[in-house]
Amino acid sequence: MIVSAKPHHTGHPGYSETLPGLEESAESARKLVRTALAAWYLEELTDTAILLVTELVANAVKHTNSRVIRVVITRPSERFVRIGVVDKARVLPELSKPGDDLLTSGRGLLLVDALAERWGTDLYRWGKQVWAELFCEPAR
Repeated sequence: MIVSAKPHHTGHPGYSETLPGLEESAESARKLVRTALAAWYLEELTDTAILLVTELVANAVKHTNSRVIRVVITRPSERFVRIGVVDKARVLPELSKPGDDLLTSGRGLLLVDALAERWGTDLYRWGKQVWAELFCEPAR
């Protein structure tokens, strides 16, 4: 039996892709974000979402030794888009403090904190997901 997929306003089942734990994976993550936002008619969030996923991927690659990462884009509700990166490390990310030396690195989570409506970490037995949510207007 053939069943046609129809888009849901909350973006289920969402979009995800498993990628190598390499810096180059950020480009594939950005393409996935563009695809999800276009499918949900939320292109106005693209620039911010691409910056968020780039930073989340960079942090997962730099601060873990995960051979693979998983990028996940969902709409947990009509009002939010959630972008997450899953890795196999259980070390929690730390937000840099204003006095830290931020000239060459350490600004990623500060950027995520500034751009996202909210962000956080979900711990799993085998790793974690660091996520950021963007506010979006509900469909009319």
